[in-house]
Amino acid sequence: MLAFLLAAPSPETEDAKEIIRKADQVMRGTTAQASMNMQIIRPDYTREMSMKSWSLEDDFALVVITAPARDRGTAFLKREKEIWNWQPSIDRVVKMPPSMMMQSWMGSDFTNDDLVQQSSIVDDFSHRIIEEQLIQERECYVIELIPKEDAAVVWGKIIHWVDKEASLILKSEFFDEDDYLINTMNCKEIRELDDRTIASVLEIIPAEAEGERTIIEYSDIAFDVDLDEGFFSIQNLKRIRY
Repeated sequence: MLAFLLAAPSPETEDAKEIIRKADQVMRGTTAQASMNMQIIRPDYTREMSMKSWSLEDDFALVVITAPARDRGTAFLKREKEIWNWQPSIDRVVKMPPSMMMQSWMGSDFTNDDLVQQSSIVDDFSHRIIEEQLIQERECYVIELIPKEDAAVVWGKIIHWVDKEASLILKSEFFDEDDYLINTMNCKEIRELDDRTIASVLEIIPAEAEGERTIIEYSDIAFDVDLDEGFFSIQNLKRIRY
């Protein structure tokens, strides 16, 4: 009995995990289909892209670039822990190794892991409420996520600010294994899309690159659409219609 009590998670830990689970579900749904635009902002230029994405729970995702013309058709597929990239210009599918997850996605400040969310913020981390703060005039829990020992994750620590009322992640900080801040993500423009309240704009700001940032804005999103695992195949990766 004593051993059970010593091993049992604290109520605070359980509450923190449930808060993160709800916030993750708000943005994902069981299935989702979205259209979005990306701006990569640098001190001397701005680059823009458009894309569509499809997802099924945590394990399946497909993203295809629709513009500009030179990148059109480039696509990324996630099936559980495996990720592929389709490059139509060379008619080739490349399986991406875990070592590439921290690399920049298409020259942006988002990583490959941000795009396909290889790791699960619910299952691959331990969660702890460390304080409460006001963000965008909304009361938030500040929750620290530490990766579990056996989890294949790219971050050494993540801190999320989660709106108490709407279960929305409004801000995130991403740290490396040495506890250095790498990126800050701000989630803004809270509005209704497909009868769900979400942050329609995601802004990533790298900690050590002054004047640089990347912005993703959702133009359309539909939750609980008709998708199954068969949609997320390598064959469909190459012939996806958008």
